[in-house]
Amino acid sequence: MVSSRKTVQIVPSLLAADLSRLGELVGIARGAGVEWVSVDVMDGHFVPNLSFGPDHVRAIKRLGPVYVDAHLMVANPEKAAPWFIKAGADMITFHLEACPDPRPLLREIRAQGAKAGLAVKPATPAQALLEFLGEMDLALVMTVEPGFGGAKFLDSMLSKVELLRRAIDHKGLDCWLQVDGGINLSTISAAARAGADSLVAGSAVFAAADIPEALRALRKEVDREEKKWQ
Repeated sequence: MVSSRKTVQIVPSLLAADLSRLGELVGIARGAGVEWVSVDVMDGHFVPNLSFGPDHVRAIKRLGPVYVDAHLMVANPEKAAPWFIKAGADMITFHLEACPDPRPLLREIRAQGAKAGLAVKPATPAQALLEFLGEMDLALVMTVEPGFGGAKFLDSMLSKVELLRRAIDHKGLDCWLQVDGGINLSTISAAARAGADSLVAGSAVFAAADIPEALRALRKEVDREEKKWQ
């Protein structure tokens, strides 16, 4: 079986950034080679926290060429997705738990010119994503309970990543496999080894005293794993 795995991307989550220095910090990350950032959108209903809106996406896109993944942790993704596409988000990821029939929204996001991703929380089995893989550009396995940054990585989620990796490879799909939550120097290798090729890291990047050095250290761990399957 030929692997559909892409070159692994480390995707900093802006949730962990100092908002008073957001432009500066994104600039530092871009200067260190980051091409893709994640904007965690929380509505206080689907998850017990509030965070970013479409204006934050607009502000980030004005900073320069960077791929923006809007991760909608909201109860009404059908209504919110167009707001973020209009703001310039390149990828819209929403939760299966908020949209039990996701196929129409996946198609609508693509029809509006963005990439479409679908996520599952820790309590939702990975099998729930399988029937939709062919209409997704990204499958996201949450490796923490969503809502707050800095939570501990759930090792029990690795089997879900492995299952989805096998399914994506078996079907030869052009689909990113992302993990989000608790990614740091201690966990990033296990996530990459399980088959994830998009690794969202928040505190491990933006809470670091030296962001470029933190990214180099994470990249070194990923490179070590990538050599095993190349």
